[in-house]
Amino acid sequence: MDTISWDDFTKVELRVGRILSAEVFAEARKPAYKLLVDFGPELGQRKSSAQITQLYQPQELIGKLVVAVINFPPKQIGPLMSQCLVTGFHNAEGHVSLCVPEHEVPLGTRLL
Repeated sequence: MDTISWDDFTKVELRVGRILSAEVFAEARKPAYKLLVDFGPELGQRKSSAQITQLYQPQELIGKLVVAVINFPPKQIGPLMSQCLVTGFHNAEGHVSLCVPEHEVPLGTRLL
């Protein structure tokens, strides 16, 4: 494992957002959802694609807080321009479990 400096870590903008909408991303090569995530008034709403279909249904994602990287450059994923990367962990079966705050925190709060 490579080590990084504190300065390297602080360059990554990990922020809390709330999922406003989630729908099946039919055009994706691998099963995924299109997400719209609200990061609060300062950062606004951003779109993302997330391969989380194994553990989540779209309707249960609405209102869920998530942690996302918001300072990657936008990435074209099929017809969707992804504007953030929602984070998660692979479980023993290889399915993605979202990285979420345990308690309510203000939208846009930075992880440090």
